[in-house]
Amino acid sequence: MATAGPLPSDIQPVENETRDRIITGLVTLIPFVAIGLAGWQVWGSALHLSDIFLFLGLYVLTGLGITVGFHRHLTHRAFKAKPWLHGLLAILGSAAIEGPVISWVADHRKHHAFSDQDGDPHSPHVDHGQGWSGAMRGLFHAHMGWLFIHTQRGNKERFAPDLIKDPVISWVDRTFIYWAIIGLLIPFGLGWVIGGTLFAGLTGLLWGGLVRVFVLHHFTYSINSLCHVFGKREFETTDQSRNLALIAIPTLGEAFHNSHHAFPTSATHGLRWYQVDISALVIDGLEKAHLVWDVVRVSPERLAAKAV
Repeated sequence: MATAGPLPSDIQPVENETRDRIITGLVTLIPFVAIGLAGWQVWGSALHLSDIFLFLGLYVLTGLGITVGFHRHLTHRAFKAKPWLHGLLAILGSAAIEGPVISWVADHRKHHAFSDQDGDPHSPHVDHGQGWSGAMRGLFHAHMGWLFIHTQRGNKERFAPDLIKDPVISWVDRTFIYWAIIGLLIPFGLGWVIGGTLFAGLTGLLWGGLVRVFVLHHFTYSINSLCHVFGKREFETTDQSRNLALIAIPTLGEAFHNSHHAFPTSATHGLRWYQVDISALVIDGLEKAHLVWDVVRVSPERLAAKAV
């Protein structure tokens, strides 16, 4: 539920903003360069079949780490999981290099607390001006501009005290840099083993590492930007969230964002039979395997009550 506005205690204090901006800039810029290298590689017919498999496999694994792990499990408690799976999901999400898990969760919980109002870390609708230029500034801010400023980041003590007290998640959070590096070393090592050459290892790193990070980042960012501007509003909410089916598959079901804001704790975001939600299908499979339980689902009566 939205509140009147953020308090100073809602905002995470910044220890070294310059350092954080440099790191964010590098994480943003390097994958852009990698896309250029990938284009050159394809043009030069140097792309290997193994590179495609590494890209797809690691995209899905680290993407599920974000959607099933960081988002539905740790942020919204949509299900409970075995201890080893609880930690593994946090590790896979960390390998997506979208930031340490506790910071990610704190920012997202703050987004829900102040969605599209003053205090939202990445709303495209707050304080960006009017007209076409204001809309473009808002979209850029929501997509990635907010990553470079720290005026509305979620205070971890305020928005994620449960995760700070969780020894497994706190450990994964403290060791984030190692999981990020391992997420790049794995495609390099597999590419080298499969291809048998150092060059094959480097192309594996390019596609399974840098290009994968670039594509996953920008589809994740699109939830904050595009899914608060374009698409259908199927349920009544107090914000501008929308369902954008066009990017539902590459976002692994996260693009049914209006449905998510209407029912934040639901393990399923694609609430209609025809809405493909890969993350929900994975959660269903984990439940059948008795690896997760207490899965939150929305009753038909609650759906009907909030339907537009």
